Amino acid sequence: MIRFAILPLLLALNFSMCKKQQAVTDKPQSAGSAASGTAAATAAPAAAATPKIKKPVVDQTAQVIIFCYHQLIDKVRTPWTQITPAAFEAQMKELKDKGITVISMQDLLAWKRGEKNIPPRCAVITFDDGWKSQYEVAWPIMKKFGYPFTMFIYTEGVRGGSLGGGGAITWEQLADMRDNGIDIQAHSATHQDLREGHAVTLIEPGAKRTRKKLTGTDYEKWIQNEVVGSKELLEQRLGIKVNCFAVPFGNYNEHVKELARNAGYDAMFTVYGQPITFTSPMDSIGRYAIEANKPKVFADAVSMIGASTGGGTAVAEVGAKDLTTQPADGETVRTALPLIKANLSSIGQIEPGSVQMRVSGLGLVPANFDPKTGTVSYQVPQKLRDKTCTVILSAKSAGKKVETHWTFGIEEGPATTAASSPAVKK
Repeated sequence: MIRFAILPLLLALNFSMCKKQQAVTDKPQSAGSAASGTAAATAAPAAAATPKIKKPVVDQTAQVIIFCYHQLIDKVRTPWTQITPAAFEAQMKELKDKGITVISMQDLLAWKRGEKNIPPRCAVITFDDGWKSQYEVAWPIMKKFGYPFTMFIYTEGVRGGSLGGGGAITWEQLADMRDNGIDIQAHSATHQDLREGHAVTLIEPGAKRTRKKLTGTDYEKWIQNEVVGSKELLEQRLGIKVNCFAVPFGNYNEHVKELARNAGYDAMFTVYGQPITFTSPMDSIGRYAIEANKPKVFADAVSMIGASTGGGTAVAEVGAKDLTTQPADGETVRTALPLIKANLSSIGQIEPGSVQMRVSGLGLVPANFDPKTGTVSYQVPQKLRDKTCTVILSAKSAGKKVETHWTFGIEEGPATTAASSPAVKK
C-alpha cells in the first residue's frame, strides 16, 4: 500500500524537476554568454566563407572604334546618309578578317567603368535615326556575323510620328529588335541642332511647320523634350532603360551635356571619328560616320587600330577651350573656307613632327606648326560641304600623345571671308 502511495509522488517530483530544467534552458543568455555564443556562431561560417569577388583587371590599353550608319539602299541617291547593303556587308566581313572584335555598346560602357574586360581591338556598330532598312536589311547581315549593335532613334521619326515617313521604322519592329537583344538608345525627338540660338523647325497642330530661333524659356521647354522627353518616350513605349544619347549632327555645348547628364544618360555620342581609349570622356564619345562617297573613312578607322596587337597607348584628352581654337568649339562661321587654328603652348613642349590635324570631310590635312608660338594652323583650300565640321588635333609632348577635338558650324554669308575670323591668342 505504501509503495503504491509513494509511486505517484515520485512521478510528480520527476515531472517538476524536468520543467525546472527546461525553464533554465529557455532563459535568455547573459551578455557574456550571448557574446561568446555569437562569436562561436560567426566563427564557423567565416572559416568557410568564399573570398569576395574582385573587379576584373581590365586592359586599359585596349582601343575601340565606333561606326555610325544610316540607311542601307541599293541605289544610293544621298551618299552622305546612305550605303549599299553589299558595301556594308563587305565592311562587316573586313572587321572579322582583320581580327577586330565587334562588342556591344553596354560592354563598351562596362569596360569604361572598369567593370569588364574587352579584347585589345574592338568595334561597336551603331545605326542612327531609325530607317526600316536597318530592320529589314542591316539586321539580317548582323545576324549572319553574330554581331551586336545599337539603334539610336529620334522618336518623331518613327513611323506614325510627325517626321516618320514611309522609309521609317515602326514601333512594332523596334519591339521585335528589343525582344532579340538589340540595344535601343535615344537620338533626340526631332533630330535638330540642340544649341540655343539656332533656327529649328516647330511642328504645330494641323502639321503646320514654322522655322524660328528659340531662346529663353521657349528654348528650355523645347530642348527638354528633345533630350529628356525622347528618352522617356522610348522607355515607356518599349519598356527599356535608355542610358546613351547620340547628339544630332554631332552639335552640342556644355548646356546640352549638362541636360543629358541630369537626364540620366551614362554616355553621349558625337560623330568625330577617333579610337576610343580607357580615358576618353564619357560625354563626347566619337563615332566614324560611314557614307557611300567616303569609303576612306572606314579604311582609316580600321587602320588606326588594325596594325595593333596589344592595344594602343592611352591618349590624354585636352579640352579645346584650353587651346584657344579657331573657330571656337560650338561657334558658327560665315565661310565654308575657314582658317583653322589652335595654340598648343599650354600643353608643354611639342614634338614638331608629331602634330597631326584631321578635318571631317577632308581627312588628314597638311597643317602648319610653328614651334616658337606653339600654333598649328590650316587654311581650308576647298569649300566644306557639310554644315558642321569636326577637327581632331593630336601631338606628342614629353613622349605622351595628347589629343583634342572640336566642332563648329558653317553658315555661309555673302560678305565674310576666312581672313576676317578673329586671331588666336598666344
